[in-house]
Amino acid sequence: MSYIDMLPSHVRHDEILSLHQERQLWVNQNKKGFLRYREPFQALSKFRAMHTDFSGDVVTIGSPNEINDAEKNIIKDNLQKFIPWRKGPFSVFGIDIDAEWRSEKKWQRVAPQLPDLEGKVIADIGCNNGYYMFRMAHHKPKFVLGLEPSVQHYYCFKSLKEMAGLANQTIDLLGVEHLPLFPDCFDVIFLMGIIYHRPSPVDTLRDIVSALQPGGSLIIESQAIPGDEPYALFPDKTYAKVPGTYFVPTGACLYNWMQKAGFVDIELFCSHPMSSEEQRQTEWMTFESYIDFLNPTDNTLTVEGYPAPYRVFLKGRKKS
Repeated sequence: MSYIDMLPSHVRHDEILSLHQERQLWVNQNKKGFLRYREPFQALSKFRAMHTDFSGDVVTIGSPNEINDAEKNIIKDNLQKFIPWRKGPFSVFGIDIDAEWRSEKKWQRVAPQLPDLEGKVIADIGCNNGYYMFRMAHHKPKFVLGLEPSVQHYYCFKSLKEMAGLANQTIDLLGVEHLPLFPDCFDVIFLMGIIYHRPSPVDTLRDIVSALQPGGSLIIESQAIPGDEPYALFPDKTYAKVPGTYFVPTGACLYNWMQKAGFVDIELFCSHPMSSEEQRQTEWMTFESYIDFLNPTDNTLTVEGYPAPYRVFLKGRKKS
């Protein structure tokens, strides 16, 4: 059964199916960039965990006693082919994956604010390797769709999902710009770490409103700058060495964006400065990380001289 069959009947099934098939033809090309991640996926998907646990900080897929030493080496070698691991932590058949982001800290901030997820249709936009989707699984949703245009993250999630044997979660090579294909579709949408990469954030939030069912909820998390005034930074070429960063808002600014997009019952429920305890280099992410993005003589500034990053968390609803 295709995930499209899990969507409400009024959704544009034919258009989504056509786009899905187009993206599958693209990703199934026998080119080096695709084979680099498809081959480890094919190797890993042969393993099926008997034990899983999505209730704790570490997403656990399989126990060490389910595999032998040779199989462990195969699994670890193929998991390492997805380096850099951005989200985590995971434990896969006893192999501990310490990702760049300690994503459990973010989930700990979100969890008390979650709407009821049981039996709900959910979208995680820009889902990366699916860490948050696996954490949602503990809440027994009807179905979770991850939208992720990155081939690396796409195959990484598919590898983990196949080993975990989750039937009610899937991923497609789509982005937030494809939400107009899903009108009045989702009970809950997660948009975490995405909005500052969008050139028109209010339009993106309006698309999310349209994709939510009446009364549906958005959980949004964003890179931000400190301050109580409703303004946003528009960096020159990069922000904290990251290209493709458009508007970096204060929490108040993001609140106003949501209000103008049509959300109600908006709440800013968390704001905190970033730190190298939460985003850092590890064995599974060996490239530059948070500490390298800051001014070496003043950690209140980025290397470009902008205010150092905060993270803000908000929630809101579509009118019933």
